[in-house]
Parts: sequence; structure tokens; C-alpha cells
Amino acid sequence: MLKKNDKVESIIEAKNGLEAIDILTKNPNISDILLDIKMPVMDGIEFLDTIQSYSQFKNIPIIILTTDETRKGEALDKGACDFLVKPIREAELTEKIDKIAQLQAENQN
Repeated sequence: MLKKNDKVESIIEAKNGLEAIDILTKNPNISDILLDIKMPVMDGIEFLDTIQSYSQFKNIPIIILTTDETRKGEALDKGACDFLVKPIREAELTEKIDKIAQLQAENQN
């Protein structure tokens, strides 16, 4: 689905939150994050907690992907900007990515 979106230039995948932190530190140009709540090693909520200590990542929009809608409030309180419940529908994902891209373009002007 991401490959079909013309606003997505590249995709980098992490297997868990700890790996995602490592990827972010090595790739400072990452513009947004799709984050699953349930991951091994470091889950999405732990990732959100950890990323808050990195000032350079605080403004990266994070969209949560999960089957557990009960964690929505917690994720949003910890810095996520949006939320998608699995199974992900392409139109919904595209809408959210387009919204983020539009906000980022407006902030650059």
C-alpha cells in the first residue's frame, strides 16, 4: 500500500521499537512513522515513551497501527498523531499520509 502512494519516497522497516530507534538515529531525514503497538523487544508504547527523550524526533508524525483500539488514547497521549485499526484499508492509510504530507508542506512555507 505504501509503495502505491506517490507521497512516499522510501520505506524503511524495523522489526521492533529498539531497531526503529537505531534506524532513526542513523537516518535523520525520516519524515513520518507508521508504528505497530504489538512488537517484540520494545513495543509501540515503549517506543513512544523512549522517543520523547530524543529532541530531534519529537516532531516526526507517528501513525499507530494496531488491532487493539483500547490503546488509542494512551498512544495519542504519548505523542502519536493518528491511529489506524487493522486490517488497514488503503484509502484510509492514503488519507492519513496525504494529511501529514499537507501539514508538513504548510509548515515549510
